[in-house]
Amino acid sequence: MTRDETRALIVRLHEIWSDGNVAAIPEIYADDFVAHMPKGWGERDSRNGHDGIRSAIERLRTGFPDWREHVQDILIDGDKVAVRYYSTGTNRGSFDGHVATGRRVEVDELSIFRIADGRVVEQWCLNDDLAFGKQMRGESLA
Repeated sequence: MTRDETRALIVRLHEIWSDGNVAAIPEIYADDFVAHMPKGWGERDSRNGHDGIRSAIERLRTGFPDWREHVQDILIDGDKVAVRYYSTGTNRGSFDGHVATGRRVEVDELSIFRIADGRVVEQWCLNDDLAFGKQMRGESLA
């Protein structure tokens, strides 16, 4: 893939999390995609394979129907792509066993993706879970 094609693939990945178009998952993710999530997320939150990604997007968008991922930086080095982005959404539905709070969140995130054969095959993700939790509880981030 060219750098422009790689960049477009990653932009499209963030778009499907923002618009919920799960039908586009096979265009972006490899069948055997593996997600490496932060410690503490547990296996129930697996995002592996197309079914795992679909489930994660649907679960997230049930809790945050207006979820959007805003890409800030994309750095490409061979088959790896590092992305700095932030996500926003309003908690209007149940999420992670909690009832809707109506609170808006903004979460900083970093991901490294590995690309093979024109698809994303692996992701390492870190997000600001502390800020997310505080916002969900209505606490100040100061």
